[in-house]
Amino acid sequence: MSDINFGALALQYKNELLENVLPFWLEKSQDKQFGGYFTCLDREGNVYDTDKFVWLQGREVWLFAMMYNNVDRQPAWLECAIQGGEFLKKYGHDGSYNWYFSLTREGRPLVEPYNIFSYTFAAMAFGQLNKATGNIEYAEIAKKTFDHILSKTDNPKGQWNKAVPGTRDLKNFALPMILCNLALEIEHLLSPELMQNLIDACIHEVMDVFYRPELGLIVENVTFEGEALSDSFEGRSINPGHAIEAMWFIMDLGTRLKRPELIEKAAKIAVQMVEYGWDDQYGGIFYFMDRKGYPPQQLEWDQKLWWVHVETLITMIKGYQLTGSQACLEWFEKVHTYTWEHFKDTEHAEWFGYLNRQGDVLLPLKGGKWKGCFHVPRGLYQCWNVLDECSKGIEIEKASVFSI
Repeated sequence: MSDINFGALALQYKNELLENVLPFWLEKSQDKQFGGYFTCLDREGNVYDTDKFVWLQGREVWLFAMMYNNVDRQPAWLECAIQGGEFLKKYGHDGSYNWYFSLTREGRPLVEPYNIFSYTFAAMAFGQLNKATGNIEYAEIAKKTFDHILSKTDNPKGQWNKAVPGTRDLKNFALPMILCNLALEIEHLLSPELMQNLIDACIHEVMDVFYRPELGLIVENVTFEGEALSDSFEGRSINPGHAIEAMWFIMDLGTRLKRPELIEKAAKIAVQMVEYGWDDQYGGIFYFMDRKGYPPQQLEWDQKLWWVHVETLITMIKGYQLTGSQACLEWFEKVHTYTWEHFKDTEHAEWFGYLNRQGDVLLPLKGGKWKGCFHVPRGLYQCWNVLDECSKGIEIEKASVFSI
C-alpha cells in the first residue's frame, strides 16, 4: 500500500471544485441577456466569442444539474442549469430534436445537426434536469433525443457524412464509448430490457471490437464488415485519452452489474493505454498516436490536453479503489503531479486546456469551441468522491488485489 494521504487529496479536489472551478463558470459563463452559456472565455474569464456550441451547452446544463442532485441543492446551481436547458429547448434543435452543432448568441442556428455529440449531451442534460426538477417535459426531450441517437449508430453524421460509402466504411470508437456513460445517466428513463440490451452492446463494442488484444490497445476505428483493422490514417489512429476515459465508464458498468472480471480487465487495459501514451521525454500523455509508429495525420498529435489527463486521473483512482491495483495507484500519483503542475492556473480561476509537448501553455484560454464546463469539474468531482471513500476505507468489493 502507498502512504498516499487520501483524505488530504480528497480535500484538495473538493476545494478546487467548489471554491475555484464551479464559481468561475457560474459567474463568467452565463448569458443573462439571451440565456445559455458563453464558453469562449479567456484566461481571466472574459468573453472573446459569443457563438454557442450545443454540445458544450448541454454539458454545462448537465454539470450544474448533476452537482445540484448529488452534492448540494444550491438554488444558484439549479437556476443555472434550468436557464441553460430552457435556452437549448427553445433554440438548440430543429423542432424534431435534431440538435444543431452551433448557434449565434441569440440562438439562431449556425451549423447543421451533423454532430452526434450534440445529441448525446442534450440527452444527458435533460436527463439530469428531469432528476433535479421532476419536469416530465425534460424527460420526454431526453427520451426522444436518445431514440434519435440509437437510430444513428451506424451512420452518426447522417446526410452530412463526407465519406463515399462502400470504399472504406469505418466505425468510430467515440459513440459506443459515450453510450456506456449515457446509459447510466438516463437509466431512470429507459425500460429495463432496453437498458440491458444497450449495456450489453456497449460492453461488447468497447471490450471485444475496439480493444485489440493482439495489440494490447484500443483503436479509434475498425471496419464495419468483419470489424477488422484498416491500414490507413484513420485505421491506425490511437487516442489514449479516449481509451482511458472509456475504462472508467466500463468500471462503472462493471460495478452496477457486479462483474469484477470486467472491472479488472478495464483496469489492466487502462494501464496498458497510459503506458503506451505517456511521453517519456517530457511527461504527459500524447493526444494522438499511430499504432504502427508512422507520423500521425493530426498535426496536434503531440499536444498535451486537459481532458486526457483529467479523465486518466478518474480512471486510475477508480481502478485502484475497485481492484487494489498498485499500478493504477502509481499512475494516479504520476498523472496527478503532472496535471496539477501544468494545467492548473495559479493566478486565475479554472485550468488551462492546451499545452505543447514540452508542457508549456499553448493557448491561455479557459474555454472555447471544444473546452467548456465539463471535464475539469466532473473530474474533480469524481476524484474527490473516490479519494474520500478511499480515506474512509470504503472499497467496493475488489475484483482482486494484483500488480499489473
